[in-house]
Amino acid sequence: MQNKDVLNEVMGGTKRNRAEEIKNIFSQRLKELRQEKQLSQKDVANKLCVAVSTYANWEQGRTEPGIYDIFNLIWVFDIEANDLFAMDI
Repeated sequence: MQNKDVLNEVMGGTKRNRAEEIKNIFSQRLKELRQEKQLSQKDVANKLCVAVSTYANWEQGRTEPGIYDIFNLIWVFDIEANDLFAMDI
C-alpha cells in the first residue's frame, strides 16, 4: 500500500483512531530511520540532547516529541520533513 493510501485510510477513521494510528506510523518511522542510519537509541538521544528514555518513548509511541524536537530529528537524520512522517502526498 502506498503512503498516500495509508494516510487516506487513517484519515477515514474516528479522531481518536486517527491520532493513535498516526502516532503508530510516526513511532515506527523513527525506528526505521534510526536503523537505516545504523544508530542506537543512545546515539540519537545524545545528538538530540535528550534522555535515552525520552527518545525510546517516542519510538515506542508512549510519548510524542515537541515541535523543536521534530526539527532536530529532521536535522539528525538528514531528511526532509515528509520523510519523517512517511507521507508522500
